[in-house]
Order: sequence, then C-alpha cells, then structure tokens
Amino acid sequence: MDLVPALEEPLKQPLKSVLGPATAKVMAEHLGLHTVGDLLHHYPRRYEERGQLTHLADLPMDEHVTVVAQVADARLHSFASAKAPRGKGQRLEVTITDGSGRLQLVFFGNGVHKPHKDLLPGTRAMFAGKVSVFNRRLQLAHPAYELLKGDSEEAVETWAGTLIPIYPATAKLESWKIGKAVQTVLPTAQEAVDPLPASLREGRGLVTLPEALLKIHRPHTKADIADARSRLKWDEAFVLQVALARRRHADTLLPAVPRTALPDGILTAFDDRLPFTLTDGQKKVSAEIFTDLATDHPMHRLLQGEVGSGKTMVALRAMLAVVDAGGQAAMLAPTEVLAQQHHRSVTEMMGELAEGGMLGGAEHGTKVVLLTGSMGAAARRQALLDLVTGEAGIVIGTHALIEDKVQFHDLGLVVVDEQHRFGVEQRDALRGKGKQPPHLLVMTATPIPRTVAMTVFGDLETSVLDQLPAGRSPIATHVVPAADKPHFLARAWERVREEVAGGHQAYVVCPRIGDDTDEADDPKKARKSPEDEAEKRPPLAVLDIAEQLGRGPLQGLRVEVLHGRMHPDDKDAVMRRFAAGETDVLVATTVIEVGVNVPNATAMVIMDADRFGVSQLHQLRGRVGRGSAPGLCLLVSEMPEASAARQRLNAVASTLDGFELSRIDLEQRREGDVLGQAQSGVRSSLRVLAVIEDEEVIAEAREEAAALVAADPELERLPGLRTALDALLDEEREQYLEKG
Repeated sequence: MDLVPALEEPLKQPLKSVLGPATAKVMAEHLGLHTVGDLLHHYPRRYEERGQLTHLADLPMDEHVTVVAQVADARLHSFASAKAPRGKGQRLEVTITDGSGRLQLVFFGNGVHKPHKDLLPGTRAMFAGKVSVFNRRLQLAHPAYELLKGDSEEAVETWAGTLIPIYPATAKLESWKIGKAVQTVLPTAQEAVDPLPASLREGRGLVTLPEALLKIHRPHTKADIADARSRLKWDEAFVLQVALARRRHADTLLPAVPRTALPDGILTAFDDRLPFTLTDGQKKVSAEIFTDLATDHPMHRLLQGEVGSGKTMVALRAMLAVVDAGGQAAMLAPTEVLAQQHHRSVTEMMGELAEGGMLGGAEHGTKVVLLTGSMGAAARRQALLDLVTGEAGIVIGTHALIEDKVQFHDLGLVVVDEQHRFGVEQRDALRGKGKQPPHLLVMTATPIPRTVAMTVFGDLETSVLDQLPAGRSPIATHVVPAADKPHFLARAWERVREEVAGGHQAYVVCPRIGDDTDEADDPKKARKSPEDEAEKRPPLAVLDIAEQLGRGPLQGLRVEVLHGRMHPDDKDAVMRRFAAGETDVLVATTVIEVGVNVPNATAMVIMDADRFGVSQLHQLRGRVGRGSAPGLCLLVSEMPEASAARQRLNAVASTLDGFELSRIDLEQRREGDVLGQAQSGVRSSLRVLAVIEDEEVIAEAREEAAALVAADPELERLPGLRTALDALLDEEREQYLEKG
C-alpha cells in the first residue's frame, strides 16, 4: 500500500502559494523535509508559555536561538564610516529583557527602518538569531523577529492558545516560519493512517495518530503535549522493533550448514595447550556460541565485553570449532594495524596448530592467513590460493576480504571486530561469499546499555563478557588540569619516566596527526563539543607532541610515533618494536584504540582528552594494565573546571565500569549518532524517543513486535503499519539498523 497521498504531497509544488518555493527549498536542503508528512513529523523542540519568557541569562554562545522578550528601549545612532563618510551611517540598538537578563539587538544601514518602526518600548516579540559577543556583551545582530500582538486574532490563530511551539530551526528559516508552515498543513493530519494496531493502542490508552499530531503542534495544555509525546514515542519504538523483528524472522528462514566441533580435533588440541583456564564467563559464552553454530540457520550473535575480557579467545575457539567441522572462518578487522595484531596474537596462541601442512606443523593444524590491501602481490596470490583450496582454515583481514577476487572453499563463520566501524553492505558482501549464509559473530568492546542493544542490534542475540581474566590489573585514572595547574602536567611526564625506569612502557595519545591536512585519524570520531568550538586552538598533534617530548620532558627516552597515514609496513614495524620493548614511549593517534595488546605498557597520557568521547576514552585506557603491573591513565585537558567537558572526564576517572560510562556517553550524544546515522546517511527516525529514558517503552514494544511478527510476518492485516515501515524505514534504512 502506498503512503496516503495527502501526506506524500511534495512541499514544493501543490503548496506553492502557501509555503512558497523558497521556503520549500530551504526545508528540503537544511531540514531534510520534502513532503507534507515530513513536515508533520518535524516536532517542536520545546514550548514557550505566553507570559513566561526565555531566560536571556542562559543564552549559549555561537548558537542560533529563539527568544521571547519585551523591548526595554530602542535608540538610533548616526556614525561615519567608509560607506557613509558624512556621518550618515545608521545603527539601531534595541535592548530587550525577560526579567532574568538583558540582551542587545543591533541593526545597521537600510535594515534599521522597519525595526525602528516596529520595536517600540513595551512591544513583545519573538527574536531569532545567532548569539555573538561585542564589547564583552552578548548581542544578536540583525535578528529576525515576529511581533506578538496581544490577543489580536492573528496572534491567537498563529500561536494557538497559550503554548508557543519552538521548532528545530536553521539560520535560514526561523522557528515561527516553520510553525506557520506546519499550521498550513495541519488539517491533513486527519488523513494520517495509524500504524499501531487498534488493540495495542486502546490497551495502552494511547491517542490516535491524527490527534497526537494535532496536540504536539497545537497544544492547549501541557497534558496535550504529554499525550502526544507518549503516543509518538510508541510509534517510533514499535515501528523500529517491528522492522528488527522482521529481520530476525527472515534470518531464521535462511538455511545454514550446522558446524559442530570434533571431540578430538583442533579445538580440543588448542584447549589442551592453553597455559590458563578460561573464565566462567568465557565458558558460558562459548557454550551459547557452540549451540548456535550447531543449528541449521545462521547464528547472529553480538559478543560485547569489557576491554580485555578475552573476547578474542572466545572468537578464536568459535573459529576453530568451524574448522573442525570442515569449514573456514574469516575475521574482519577495521584497520590494518588491528588485522596484523589479530593475526599475530592468533598465530602465537595457536603455536604449531597454525602451521597446518607445514613441516613441524601439528597433525590437526590449519593455515592462518592474513589478507590486507597493502600486501605484496606474491603474498596476496598465495593467500588467495590458500583460501580457495581450503588449505587456510582461518583468514584475518581488512575490507580487502570483501573484494570480488577473494573466494572461499567453504566459508562457515564470519567474525566482525568492532562492528560500529563497518557498513552493513561490507558485512553482507562477506557473508555472500559462503555457499550458504555463514554464521555471524559481531564483537564490540564498547559496552552497550540494554536498550541500545535492543534498538541498534535488535536482530542479534547478545552475549556479555563482564569478567576480567585472572592477572589483569586495575587502572588508576586521573584528570590533569593543564591550564589551571601546569605543575600537574610536569608531574605527569615524571610519572611516565618513573614507569620507564621501572622497566615498563607508555603511550601518549593525541587527537590529530599534525601536518595540517587532517582533523583526526578519523574525523567522525574526534567529535567536537561546543567547548571545542568555543576554544579555537586546533587539537594537539602527534608529530608536534612527539618532537616536544623528545626535546623536553622525555629527553633521552626512546620515543616513536604511530598514526593512520603511515605506510602499513612502517606501522607494523613500529608496533613490533613497541611490543618487543625496543621503544619506551609510543606517541599515537586513536589507531591504538582497539586490539593493540602490549602487556608491558603500564601508563597512558591522553592529550586534549576533552576532544574524545567517553566510550572512546574508556577504550583507549584499556590498552594499559594488560599485564600484572597496575595501569595508569592520565587525562590531560585545558578546559575549565566547571565545563561539561571536565565533568565528562571526571566521570571517566571515577569508574572502570564500561556499562555505566556508556550510559553517560549516550546521554551526551544524540540518539541519531547511536543509530548509525552518520554511516547510513539517513536522518535518524527517532525524534521523541530517548533510548536511555524510555527503556520500558522499548522493552514493551519489542515484546509486542515479536508477537505480532510471529503471527503475521508480512503484516497483511496491518496496512497502516506497513505504510509507516515504508515511510520511516525504507529498505536502505532497515538494512542499516543493526550497525550502531
């Protein structure tokens, strides 16, 4: 069934007379709103109450704001300038107040006439513009404004009732213009087809969709807003969970080859030569994976574990079980450094079992090959040959594994490391290389709150490793306020020297490489906070810091650099030297964030730590304390003590619980980021649902969705729900849901 035509109408043509082509164009380009339905689902961010004014005292710098305030006074000044040499230049200064503070508005040149006439003392209006500072005072230059004319009919009609909706706006389109456009199309809300089954809606006492749209855009009371939000949250949670439930259902219909380990094969031989016993968590998760591998439809499992909880060991045992059963396993890593690291640690753990077919190799052995984009032609040819003949049971590689030339003898298991770095097409391309769909294990070291796991990885069963293997040491974390207390930074470098003198090694991490062509190794990851924007100094860079340390506080120590733009062979050589203890201090970007394992490294100094996300800092810190000596992580920041950035760093310093930190991280980010918006290129479908706060709604929606899809997988009896799925989650969007 198609979308209801009235809601599918483009904003450009049929409503030309109302919105005008210019407004429709701005809505499409800047807000992603193309149809009447899109505009109806562009909900107000908040509401102003008539008579209750915005606090001018709390205005954020450099942001586009909408305020409701009263004109206190207005003065017209003349001045001389290059354009108006005879003192004929005009500047209008208007002071507005809301009781909490005052704000100056300025208008210049020909732009002074209309506001001079409109903005008389005592006038109330809505003003929109970008907050800037002039002469140490906040101001709005040439703000757009809309007069609020008492109880005249126009005001009552436009800002229906007492609550004024404030919409997410842009510099090119103010909130009230969006409001007017919404009022124009609001009558068509009556034609919105309700996606919720009537029984579900009535059972939970939710209002209908047309009523919810009316109440969110034109509320008369706060209760109206609450009713509308409750209903719209359910829509979002339910439609999302139905999409995921349909994926899970479709996956159970796919055929797969069951893979069961032999009682005395390579897995048993591997377990026998382990120098330690597996943790209870590792045994439990391995049992869940082996049960999945033995079924005749593909396993889809997410393995999440704290940094250093032994996920690689669990994944390797799963790969060996598949090799036992005559299949091949592929591990997909996000970077070459990580692929090489995994290859090294897997071959070390397996010993002669990784030398199948070679002299001195074990009887049950298999070949473990590495495949990356930068390998030499001869090594690459040999690796491809080993895969197609089945000689290699295990392959570890980067996205080079996905290329058309790569063919497998019998691919049985795909392990994806650090799922959030991979697009779903890449993952599916690798899965498509099996004769039948291979089993899939996704590993992530970023702990994910339960609701996010249900929302983002809703089509994967989840296993959690929350126990650290014996012998792992605690990590002490401290914030170093470099601007307030420079002697703390000097002490940090002394601590690094002390660790090195004690026979250990250290990392120094910087957000940027440093030859002015990059923002970070991965620009998406060095997310900028408002504080970063306010402070214009570029982030500290690896090349600069390494040079300063070598000449200054760490003089005499062996300092090397590592970053993403080095040649892969050079990167590998640097990592090998560091792992072998030939380097004292490694100055690096976030390329060391995941998987790098050097047990002798005990200290880490993170420069400009405020430029990294909470989960990322937790990841980075997991690189130290991997041996028996305790770890130390120092978070260096120049941000003032009261800033949000410092609070974030204090949170990281106060706990080693990744799940707690992931909640903090999520609360500070938009849900759109969490749902892989940047990767999918599609606007997040979550507008009112908050993944952390609405845990109950999501859990209940998941149950309802699973029951509904089990009874009616094609949703034949629910045309409204199919419409909503098509609208919110076109096929591309559905494909992207699982990425996170």
